Amino acid sequence: MPEYTKIDLPEHPRLSENIAHFARALRKAGLRAGPGRVIEAVRAVEAVGFTSRADFFHTLRAVFVSRPEERAVFAQVFRLYWRDPRFMEHMMAMMLPAIRGVQEDRDARDAETRAAEALLDGHAPDMPDSGADELSIEVDASATMSREERLRSLDFEQMTAREVAEAKRMLSRLRLPVNPLASRRGKAATTGPRLDPRRTLRAAMRRGGEIGALQKAVPRQRWPNLVVLCDISGSMSQYSRMVLHFLHAVANHQGQGWAELHAFTFGTRLTNITRHLRTRDVDAALAAAGREAQDWEGGTRIGDCLHVFNRDWSRRVMGQGAVVLLITDGLDRGAPEALAKEAERLQLTARHFIWLNPLLRWEGFAPKAEGIRALLPYVDSFRAGHSVASLEELANAISRADDTGEKSRLMAEL
Repeated sequence: MPEYTKIDLPEHPRLSENIAHFARALRKAGLRAGPGRVIEAVRAVEAVGFTSRADFFHTLRAVFVSRPEERAVFAQVFRLYWRDPRFMEHMMAMMLPAIRGVQEDRDARDAETRAAEALLDGHAPDMPDSGADELSIEVDASATMSREERLRSLDFEQMTAREVAEAKRMLSRLRLPVNPLASRRGKAATTGPRLDPRRTLRAAMRRGGEIGALQKAVPRQRWPNLVVLCDISGSMSQYSRMVLHFLHAVANHQGQGWAELHAFTFGTRLTNITRHLRTRDVDAALAAAGREAQDWEGGTRIGDCLHVFNRDWSRRVMGQGAVVLLITDGLDRGAPEALAKEAERLQLTARHFIWLNPLLRWEGFAPKAEGIRALLPYVDSFRAGHSVASLEELANAISRADDTGEKSRLMAEL
């Protein structure tokens, strides 16, 4: 944290009220900042003083930050609240759709969006007067969808910045459970149709060779791996960001059944971002993944990237009975014959191969692109992936081996 000589305070400062409001912003951003910590912060500032900005920063951070992943959010909220009023205008311009296209002088850093949302909570742009006093219109809204229901079915690409933030919160609560697989290995059981000859013979040896009872066994349970291949080309940019936000929640929630989750991004090259998704803070995780994937919003070479995965990563991450999740629109710039060959190889090594395509949201969608026609025969399930509702449907269908989605209908059109 850089040193500053003095903090600019108003002529009649209300430091306690400012610290209390600052704590509310931290609480909205996800930190634990209750009334007890507010009192501790006021007393700490009174004891330490605030001759320099760095002392003030570290004093408040010592009180409000209890986990390493909270440091980035705290630093951004502190900078926005105590340092730079102009940045509030910058974040307003970035978050409000009315002025979304305004060019800004720099990109937002890690956790700045969460910090700005916490500080701007409840604020909205001034709307022009529509003349409500002159004209009154009554509308029957009894059959309209609720706001949350509308947001669930809304296309990711059509969302405003505020709707994207709400959709991300909904995605962070989604789960992707999977059923266990039956292993060839067995474990002891009192009943069951399967005979355990080894345990039976060992028990007989203890009785002098006399078999007193037949020992039974049941198959052990094992959990599959989830392997995700996510397209980050220009046409998939917005969908990829939302899906990766969902995958971060899956990777950091215990008890869903997956043995391991491996995530890869691809555009013109394949990038392994598995270790970044394990970071607890979602903003830091996706920012690190974006820095790792240098081909974000570039071209698409699905066949070449699948070839690299099959050659270099398949044996290391697939295991036995892995579920492969492919997120792409299928618009490939390579040869369709090579793409079909790599897709067939990937299907043979996976227990279940699922393709999420945001283009499936259109009612008149047809498999006309060569990349789609090359991929479609080798996937087990073909589903839409453009909204919160489509990802909820994926969670309900991922454990059903008989689920094919829209594949059967589209294969008839080939």
